[in-house]
Amino acid sequence: MRLTKPTLFTNLPVTCEDRDLPGDSFGQLMRDDPSTIKGAEILMLGEMLTLPQNFGNIFLGETFSSYISVHNDSNQVVKDILVKADLQTSSQRLNLSASNSAVTELKPECCIDDVIHHEVKEIGTHILVCAVSYTTQYGEKLYFRKFFKFQVLKPLDVKTKFYNAETDEVFLEAQIQNITTSPMFMEKVSLEPSMMYNVTELNTVASGDEGESTFGKMSYLQPMDTRQYLYCLKPKPEYAEKAGVIKGVTVIGKLDIVWKTNLGERGRLQTSQLQRMAPGYGDIRLSLDMIPDTVNLEEPFDIICKITNCSERTMDLVLEMCNTRSIHWCGVSGRQLGKLSPGAFLSLPLTVLSSVQGLQSISGLRLTDTFLKRTYEYDDIAQVCVVCPYTSNEC
Repeated sequence: MRLTKPTLFTNLPVTCEDRDLPGDSFGQLMRDDPSTIKGAEILMLGEMLTLPQNFGNIFLGETFSSYISVHNDSNQVVKDILVKADLQTSSQRLNLSASNSAVTELKPECCIDDVIHHEVKEIGTHILVCAVSYTTQYGEKLYFRKFFKFQVLKPLDVKTKFYNAETDEVFLEAQIQNITTSPMFMEKVSLEPSMMYNVTELNTVASGDEGESTFGKMSYLQPMDTRQYLYCLKPKPEYAEKAGVIKGVTVIGKLDIVWKTNLGERGRLQTSQLQRMAPGYGDIRLSLDMIPDTVNLEEPFDIICKITNCSERTMDLVLEMCNTRSIHWCGVSGRQLGKLSPGAFLSLPLTVLSSVQGLQSISGLRLTDTFLKRTYEYDDIAQVCVVCPYTSNEC
């Protein structure tokens, strides 16, 4: 027999107004019903619990519990009783018996009881195989088996999306859908990062001293509802400067999901290692370490560029700055930056101004490797908001 949590007893209250023909008869019947809540008889939920009437559904990540009883129906004493319980899945056979030692004897009308537990980690068909061997009082050895087949269903549908930022940050969006027929209380949804990353959860909103969940205080997920969780991963300091290492990292981490269903019955799932497509930086990566959010029209402002050699060879770089319709570079174009070893980076302060208002893209940088005579052009490196510091008439 499968051991599961009971359910709250429900009834169908029948009511009418006092001026109707039955009068208070229906109300009196509900007040006399022991399953109703005193003072709230018209509620469907009662004070009693209902024991499971069938096997029910079992989902991946839940704990399967079963009560096994071997009863001696004969009028003879049997000896050397060995009860063995195995769980057969599509890929393996697991021994769930608490003890593998035989019971010396079993008298008539007596029984051997055992309770087994197993955290379900595979979907599909499962078969509980209960085998009993014993010896009769005449020395005859007998053996029989019983099979109990059940299906393990998938409780959640998990989809992930990765977003690679301009820096080495990686954003992960996890979409979790409840595909069961009952609501779930989401106790925990966390990301366990790989050894090269630190993770920050972006699922709370600052409220006083403590953060408040974006999903509210009661974190329920109704059937077929979907919820999005967001995480930000940053390389650990010891790996952040190793451009070649971070460039090739595809394993991000795994999700750990814990939920509760009927009367606090718990389930847990861990995804396999999540993998992203490694970003293609090419031989040279150019990013911005510092840029102001807002600048004034036709006023120079400073930015700091980070140039990283992502190749496996040393480069000798020359920087050219090409003006665009709205972006104008200040300084000497065509200057030598020197040699840059594999995996090394160079921080380069530059000055630029914009002649057009609005949201403008920083473009027009060109790097040339003099060793191979190879040129790399960079447009839309970042965006900046350009505003006029004067009145509309003066602008």
